[in-house]
Amino acid sequence: MERITLENFRSYAKQTFNLGNLTLLVAPNGSGKTNLLEAIYLLATGESERAGVVEEMIRWGSAIGSVSGIVEDNDERVELTVVLTPGSYMGKVTTKKRYLVDGVPRAKAKFVGKLVATLFRPEDMRLIEGSPSRRRRFLDEALSMAHPEYGRALTVYEASLRRRNKVLDAIREGTASRAQLSYWDQSVIKNGNILSDYRREFLEYLCRVKTSFGEYALEYDSSAISPARLAQYAEAEVAMGYTLVGPHKDDFRIKNESIDLMVYGSRGEQRLGVLFLKIGAMQYVEEKLGIRSILLLDDIFSELDETHRGEIMKMTENRQTIITSAENDVEAIVKSADIIRL
Repeated sequence: MERITLENFRSYAKQTFNLGNLTLLVAPNGSGKTNLLEAIYLLATGESERAGVVEEMIRWGSAIGSVSGIVEDNDERVELTVVLTPGSYMGKVTTKKRYLVDGVPRAKAKFVGKLVATLFRPEDMRLIEGSPSRRRRFLDEALSMAHPEYGRALTVYEASLRRRNKVLDAIREGTASRAQLSYWDQSVIKNGNILSDYRREFLEYLCRVKTSFGEYALEYDSSAISPARLAQYAEAEVAMGYTLVGPHKDDFRIKNESIDLMVYGSRGEQRLGVLFLKIGAMQYVEEKLGIRSILLLDDIFSELDETHRGEIMKMTENRQTIITSAENDVEAIVKSADIIRL
């Protein structure tokens, strides 16, 4: 990425950043460091890893926001832009997120993949010990970048799941019939199986990844979805008012030398496991797309000891890296970087 412009995005009214091969952004907490990485990740994935709703990304008091970046795609310079609105602009109903390539509107599936980014945040250290939803999000982020068809299936699955849950709740209340589930059953089964197939292939790939600090085994805890499984839980689903099986219930476990890191791993072992997952996901996406990933490191050096810092710096070799930190002493770790101070 050559440069990025944030306009009415988070804390920024309008600011352009020119980015070198290795850029270190040093600023106190709360000054907008993470907002820059969020903007880059938005251009890569079409989504924010932080915002619950689009409105959170638009600067307070502004009606519209945008992020634009100049990137290289197949040896050509292109401009990627995401325009953000709260759902209306100048009295007209609008799409909350619009994706443009060189100013031309594109569907999200045609937009994602022109820029590849791997984001590493302090909260990622809890990927192994945290909830299954964190690990599902890890799968979804990597696979959506690598495979547009996965992203499409995920979007349809989640929308169908919401509609199916509403019907289940209505059946429980006596205002809908079971026949109304038929269409949504077909949709969640079809798209759910697409998600499961890609997740299984991705986890099998990760099992083959080798690092300087060991090899890992991953076990896919898949919640299969099929007509038989839905029939098996039919009564329970109506009683609960939501769908009890499917990829939204998936999880996976990570082991090192037969040790389940989630249960028995020390804090250091779990952090190495997270590094492994991040390295493996980055390699996977790069191989599938044939594009070198930008590495985004958001204030994580304070979370790491010297060994882990060394492993992170190995990841920066031969790829563009943007690092943020609130501590000036990180300059001694990240040598030869272009330094930006806010």
